[in-house]
Amino acid sequence: MAHAQADGYAELQVTSNFSFLRGASHPEELVETAASLGQRAIAIADRNSLAGVVRAHVAAKEAKIRLVVGARLDATDGPSLLCFPTDRATYGRLARLITLGRRRAPKGDCEIGMADILAHAEGQILVALPPDLLDDSFAAALRELRHNIKSGLYLAANHLYRGDDNARVAALAALAESCATPLVATNDVHYHAPQRRPLQDALTCIREGCTIDEAGHRLHANAERHLKPPEEMARLFNRWPDSLARTLEIAEACRFSLDELRYEYPVDPCPAGATPQSYLASETWAGAALRYPDGVPAKVKAQLEHELALIGQLGYAPYFLTVHDIVRFARGRGILCQGRGSAANSAVCYCLGITAVDPTKADLLFERFVSAERNEPPDIDVDFEHERREEVIQYIYGKYGRERAGIAATVISYRGRSAIREVGKAFGLSEDTIGALSSSIWGGGGGDVSKDAIARTGLDPRSRRMRQIAALANEINGFPRHLSQHVGGFVITRSRLDEVMPIGNGAMPDRTFVEWDKDDLDALGILKIDVLGLGMLSCIRKAFDLVKKNYGEKLT
Repeated sequence: MAHAQADGYAELQVTSNFSFLRGASHPEELVETAASLGQRAIAIADRNSLAGVVRAHVAAKEAKIRLVVGARLDATDGPSLLCFPTDRATYGRLARLITLGRRRAPKGDCEIGMADILAHAEGQILVALPPDLLDDSFAAALRELRHNIKSGLYLAANHLYRGDDNARVAALAALAESCATPLVATNDVHYHAPQRRPLQDALTCIREGCTIDEAGHRLHANAERHLKPPEEMARLFNRWPDSLARTLEIAEACRFSLDELRYEYPVDPCPAGATPQSYLASETWAGAALRYPDGVPAKVKAQLEHELALIGQLGYAPYFLTVHDIVRFARGRGILCQGRGSAANSAVCYCLGITAVDPTKADLLFERFVSAERNEPPDIDVDFEHERREEVIQYIYGKYGRERAGIAATVISYRGRSAIREVGKAFGLSEDTIGALSSSIWGGGGGDVSKDAIARTGLDPRSRRMRQIAALANEINGFPRHLSQHVGGFVITRSRLDEVMPIGNGAMPDRTFVEWDKDDLDALGILKIDVLGLGMLSCIRKAFDLVKKNYGEKLT
């Protein structure tokens, strides 16, 4: 095989900050740096998660570098594995595997066993990750894996300047040969550049609940877990050039792209002989006849024809029918609801009963809502009585099943005050000092920690430790802390939702949510329906009940 230096290198073992409190760089930073270093491809493989891959996907398209989609699977009863799907069907199996592990564990956790991995291994490329201390149990586990997986299994090797790297890689190469699992070079990347190492140390302390002075061997020994240029990797692995060539072999085999997930929204059953577009048109005109019993005005008729034509051109009829069905369910149960936002620019939404803005009384610009030029999916927000919204949510789960419907995620990120609290604890500051620093940050808790803010607390902003704390708190600002569920943004798909993105348990009983947030869904053109709760609608409902009880008059 040609020498690796001539062929290039692809980094396959990369942990982003979506492996919460482990990775010290954003997916975008990792992708952009890999491109600037001349790497041929990069894989983002977070722990039991695909939460950061959409951001990496968008960045990779801009940086013009191949992204290998994957995840690190930490098995409860075996070695950790990097898992890279080769095509759309294989990606679906990976998403279902992560969903399986998350659904059987409390929110935020994942329990995956080797039997689960083997059951979803068809078409996957798996890279076994050796433990820090090589022993007979790992060798036995690798042989067992090779027995069960006939192709697509590799063994990773790192060169991390720990003093025994050449001997360790040589031992791994011998093990790889004896088990017939080809050796592949990786760098166990946790940040894009070496200057992020202090932040990675601070994140480790936050995760472990210890201070920087107590952390000891829990911290990495040096700042080498950063992306390196292909030439440096070729120098480090000059005795094992095939291990670098295999990184390109794996990247080439994994051709799946997240672009293949676009527009997988559901198509509800239509009456015999009807298509979603013709059924939407018939429901719209039937609604228009009810809205305008004396005849549909010419202006509205022209607007409806224009909107229906654009909806048909963009293929959004199933989405409108889905929202129409949810609203119809709520009205059938007597639950007050009303669409809002840019959907109020739509005469179709008015005639379907989704919104209450009469197009004859306002100059609507439908293109604010749906536009062929912008190529952005429509986003219909519907408010429901907050006391009865759960009925609507459970109707959606009941109709589509949890394998086809889930609430979008919200990424909870560090902001100024939470950043200084966590970093302050990692540096051993007292609770009183942390409280004073936190309260000195203005701007809703999201601002940076400035020298003035430190000085206002009576601390010395020029001291080495305070400079470190301020710098790290500002650096962690905006880092993801954990995933939570969106207030009501529902993702509903035509195929199994758990084959599009992983699904996990929410903190509330009977709630499940996906790993991607609104921006991720928008980036892939995956439609979301906002099922929101509005307290004022509950107030109006109670007012209607009082009017009916005391005056016998039924208002709508």
